[in-house]
Amino acid sequence: MKDATELPRSLLVLGGTSEIALATARRLIARRTRTVWLAGRPSPALDRAADHLRSLGADTRTVAFDALDPASHETVLGKVFTEGAIDMVLLAFGVLGDQAHDERDPLRAVHVAQTNYTGAVSAGLVAAGALQNQGHGSLVVLSATAAERARRADFIYGSSKAGLDTFAQGLGDALHGTGVHVMVVRPGFVRTTATAGREPSGPTTTPEAVATAIELGLRRRAETVWVPGPLRLLTTALRHLPRGLFRRLGM
Repeated sequence: MKDATELPRSLLVLGGTSEIALATARRLIARRTRTVWLAGRPSPALDRAADHLRSLGADTRTVAFDALDPASHETVLGKVFTEGAIDMVLLAFGVLGDQAHDERDPLRAVHVAQTNYTGAVSAGLVAAGALQNQGHGSLVVLSATAAERARRADFIYGSSKAGLDTFAQGLGDALHGTGVHVMVVRPGFVRTTATAGREPSGPTTTPEAVATAIELGLRRRAETVWVPGPLRLLTTALRHLPRGLFRRLGM
């Protein structure tokens, strides 16, 4: 059993084109990581991401992975683990959706839910089982502060993240004492290409800041990480506001 407080030498990213995931990979490569697997749908963007990490000195490979195909997860991810031990799995895939459109089109809303929650439950359980079989490793799950309370502005996305967040917390409890560490990361509004043009409703952060927080969380063996840190107090206060007052805030 390895010390989970060590930074990983090998990393598997589920959602290989995520800007947060790639910022995290860069930071970990600069410290200790030498092998990176980028799992995602085959695309030029995935290939460019792999080439970029190779230029930083990491042995980087890609694997075809589809969050919306849970039946394939055990086979696809199992092949990665047969290549060698994985010290950290970063579950970073997800979609924001478009609240206004998704409310009017249930199939679009279902797509958000299936990607952010159903796909994550499947991939998370497969990854957790593989980490447990090898006796060590960290599973880092990207949640969101939107998971803390339903908001008018993004309740479809927020509800999917709330499900993921609860799942990851329970999985961490289930794996306690096995040598596998589960860490839930709750960023606020992250300024990325995907969020360009959207107006934040609170404090903002960057992929690099989230990556820094993930590194510190790994070193501390944290179970929950907020980015930026003060969001913990803000969301706690908002969570306990009476519903009528919260509604009047227009969030």
